[in-house]
Amino acid sequence: MTSARSGVAIEWVDVSVQCDGRQILAKVDLEVAAGSWCSLVGPNGAGKTTMVRALGGSVAYTGDVLINGRSSRQYSAIERARLMAIVPQHPVIPQGFSVFDYVLLGRAPHSGVRTAASVEDRRVALALLQRLDLERFVKRSVESLSGGERQRVVLARALAQDAPVLVLDEPTASVDLGRQLEVLELVAELRNEFPLTVISTLHDLSVAGQFADTLAVVSNGRIALSGPPATTLTPDVISTYWGVHADVECDADGAVVVTVRRRRSTGVDGPGLPLPTDSRAFRSTT
Repeated sequence: MTSARSGVAIEWVDVSVQCDGRQILAKVDLEVAAGSWCSLVGPNGAGKTTMVRALGGSVAYTGDVLINGRSSRQYSAIERARLMAIVPQHPVIPQGFSVFDYVLLGRAPHSGVRTAASVEDRRVALALLQRLDLERFVKRSVESLSGGERQRVVLARALAQDAPVLVLDEPTASVDLGRQLEVLELVAELRNEFPLTVISTLHDLSVAGQFADTLAVVSNGRIALSGPPATTLTPDVISTYWGVHADVECDADGAVVVTVRRRRSTGVDGPGLPLPTDSRAFRSTT
């Protein structure tokens, strides 16, 4: 990442998505301030990934998605790629690509009519591979890497776009605990160096509470609540939308650590935690 640029704000405005007659998102409204980190959290099937797909323009929706106050429909594909880099939950990796060539694909929005990578493109790609501890894999094929290594290569490609908005859909799903922290700490460092706006979906509440400025709890295709981790990751909220009992510890800087307790079976270890009365927390949407 090389250029200084202004932060970019993102906003979902009355966004709804239907698929095969099912309501996946229902009039979603959410604003992400420029330069902030917002994590979408919620039970599986709540609609988090669909929000990301609407943002990226890969799913049909009603309502609008705004990028710096302008409808995303007004941007060309190249303009959008220069503004926003997306790391999907299940990226498609072309067969036979070396790690270096795959990361170079991230420079395509800046190539114009060039058919070959420039010296600057190669410098950016190599610098990112070094920073993500991937330099030793430069000549390896992407498919030969472990899941965690492959995930970091996908992140490197996204960062090579040099876009002011980074969207991460479950970026740590295939990464072990140590690498999870490395990936998210790298994103946090880059956000401090540049006015980078980060939007992520995360299933690990403790991780989400330590990195994001704002959490948006998604349930049944709607935004149930949003705000700082200290006000959104409370024991009552976790019980309502995830159906588990958790202890919550809030640091002085506002970071939240969540410890989930094991549910005990009724009649063996005493009464278990009752399932939430709000069935929205467990109704599958996508």
